[in-house]
Amino acid sequence: MADLPDAIELQKYLAGVDYPVGRHELIGIAEDNGAPEQLLERLRSADVDEFDSPTDVSSVLGG
Repeated sequence: MADLPDAIELQKYLAGVDYPVGRHELIGIAEDNGAPEQLLERLRSADVDEFDSPTDVSSVLGG
């Protein structure tokens, strides 16, 4: 199982996100930016409907 991306990679996958952002929109942007499936699955299973900042995303991913 691959590791989750580091902070720099995560920012690449989240490029173009305007916060606050809904979970489904965030997943779509990350997918369009080439995010790995493990990251997408983590976001899909998150118990959060809206993210206010990149820090919120990192928290959900365990960072």
